Order: sequence, then C-alpha cells, then structure tokens
Amino acid sequence: MIVIGPRRGDVKPAMNHHDPEQAITEARREFGEHGGVAPSIERSSTFTVLEPGEMPEIFAGKRGPDRGGCYLYSRHFNPTVDVLDRYLAAMEGTEFAVSTASGISAIACTLLQLCHHGSHIVASRMVYGGTHALLTELLPEMGLTVTLVPPDDLSSFAAAIRPETRVIFVETMGNPTLAIANIPALAELAKQHGLKLVVDNTFTPMIVSPARLGADVVVHSMTKFINGASDIIAGCICCSREFGHSLYDLHSGRVMLLGPTLDPRAAFDVIQRLPHLGIRMREHSRRAQSIAERLETLGVPVIYPGLPNHPGHRLLAEMANPGYGFGGMLAIDCGTAERANALLSLLQNIERFGLIAVSLGYYDTLMSCSGSSTSSEITAEEQREIGISPGLLRISIGYTGSFESRIAQLERALAQCGLVAS
Repeated sequence: MIVIGPRRGDVKPAMNHHDPEQAITEARREFGEHGGVAPSIERSSTFTVLEPGEMPEIFAGKRGPDRGGCYLYSRHFNPTVDVLDRYLAAMEGTEFAVSTASGISAIACTLLQLCHHGSHIVASRMVYGGTHALLTELLPEMGLTVTLVPPDDLSSFAAAIRPETRVIFVETMGNPTLAIANIPALAELAKQHGLKLVVDNTFTPMIVSPARLGADVVVHSMTKFINGASDIIAGCICCSREFGHSLYDLHSGRVMLLGPTLDPRAAFDVIQRLPHLGIRMREHSRRAQSIAERLETLGVPVIYPGLPNHPGHRLLAEMANPGYGFGGMLAIDCGTAERANALLSLLQNIERFGLIAVSLGYYDTLMSCSGSSTSSEITAEEQREIGISPGLLRISIGYTGSFESRIAQLERALAQCGLVAS
C-alpha cells in the first residue's frame, strides 16, 4: 500500500487545546491497494507469515505490524482497522487507539484491563444506563467495587478514593442531564493518588480532547457522532502505546481475550466519515445552541451547556477546542412522563421534527424519554436523587431541514402540550 505521513504512534500529544481536524489531516495517509484515494478493505481473517521463524516472535509480542513484523490474525490487528485507529489517535491526541465492536465493550475492556479482583473504581453517578449497570451490577460480581459520586463535585471524588482504588471514570458530558466533568482537576487528583483517569467522550468528539487535559484513557461509542449515520455499532479506546499493547496481550489482553473485534468493513465506513466529523459537530452545535436559546426565551425548562445559566457552561468553554461549540445534545424537562410522551408523539408523528429513538449523533434529530429508556437501568429512586426527572427528554439535534421550519415545528408541539403559551 502507498502511505504518506508519520507511522502509527507518531502522534505527539500535548496538554492543551488543539485542532482535531488538522490532526487527522496530518496523520499518516494510506491509499488503496492499487493507489485508490480510499484505503482498501482488508477482509482476511488471517495473514501469511513469510518466514516460519517470525511466527513465534509475533505470538510472543516481540513483533507486530508497527514493530518490524506483520499482521497475524484480525482479532489481533487488521490493516483497515489499523488505519482507523491511527486517525482516532490523531483526533484525540494520544499515542495509540484500539477500535472495538461497541462503545460498551471499549469501556468494559478498559476497566477490566486497569482493575483486578479487589480493585475499586470511583465513577460519576451521571452516566449512560448501560455503563451504570456495568459499574453497579456486573463488575461487583467479578470482585470489583464501585463508588458513584456527583460528576461536578471534585471533593466527592477525593473523599471516595481508597487504597485499593485504581480508576476514576467520568463522562465529559453526563448522560442525560449534560453535567460537565472537570477533566483537568480530576486528572490532577488521579495523578496525586497514582490512579488512571478514564473519560467517555461520546457526546463531545472534536469539542473536547480529554487526553490533552490530562486523561489517561479516552473511550467513545463511535456508533454516535463519530460515525454519524446510525448504521454501525462501534467503539474505541484512545490511550498510550503501552496500554494499547497491553489490551492486545495474548495472555492477559482484555481486547484480545474477550474479542470485541471491529469488522474491517465497518472500520472502512467510519474512516470515510471522519473527515467531515468537524463540519458535522459544528452544525450540530450551532443548531442546538440556537434552539436552546429560543426555548429559553419562551420559558421552556431547557438544559444546554451553551447557555450561560448552565452550571457547567464556563468550565466547558474553558476545556473546549475553539470553534466547535457546545455540542448537539440538549434536554427538556417536561415534568411528567405523560407530558413527555405527548410531546414526543407530536414532534414525530404530527410535526415531523425528529424521530423517537435511542442513540444520538444522527443527521436527523433523535429523541427519547431518558428515565424509561437509556437510563432505565437506574432505579426510579436513584434517578430522582441524581436529577433525572420522569419527564426529561434527551434530544440529539440533527441538521436536516431548515432551522426556521424546525423551530416552528417545535414551538407548535410545545404549545399544544402546554409547555409554552399558544
């Protein structure tokens, strides 16, 4: 294959804001097998070793595609997935990246690699419902303990640390209330105690670069904004080269042994969509900002980090890379599930404003009532404690249709539900 640019792992991270679009552009460019402008899709599950003496060295971890060796087996490394990994590492400003079959597999493999039986994790209590179930139900069955604390309370994180603590885990923007984690302060706290800070950056790709702010590992559900078309399930782990290789260790690597392998055809599709991720994120943010501002003037209980009255507004502005806005996620508190469902029905079935569906980051608007969907793994009592109202709508703002028509649709539906004066 023809290549232009640095080799895998040559990205030099720095602890500051950067331009992730430019970083992807400057990463090593790989063309197709016959010089095509798009990289080839390598579908082979296994690869030829030219000399028999090389195979034992590859199995021993002494040689690999980036260490004077070759590809061996696609559960280990695959050329097409390797291209995607390089671009993701460039985007996040890390040395290495590992693509996985889903976002939750990226989180699970990361935590299980960093922790062992008896380890303790301090995590934000405002996380995706699947992550919450992993932390509070599955991991304890495996001998790990977890303490959940408010995502925006640094003192609670500090107070929860024990001698057996190994990891601090947060989402940059908490799902679904959009609480903002103070990544630089948490990174300093982790460093003081010899811990690893793991940050789920699914809601804010391009907008925030956690590794530049001190995070040790950054995970994504690439199913969402990074892919952007709601047609692929994928995840990734952006990290140091050392940690990346540990995930692929033949004897203890959680990605190697648990096998959440990303199909190379899916990797190819994500590769083709990464170059316009920055354009998409700016438009998601622009639309969400304008809609949130309009809702605020109408007196609708809207939650959006781009509004000055949001508790995390100033912090996110300080952490964010310039030019990408405050994200495409907003929330409306309808008070009750009945009113929320009525609004959802109007928005989808009458106004055609968006689609009632879980997930996010699609080019069309996706909407769901969080308490009964993506946060349903969290008990009703705990939902109340952490501020998830029964009528909280999580809305991923798309960029289809004219802005004026979308605002008119939203206003009509809100008026019919009694959330604004008609």
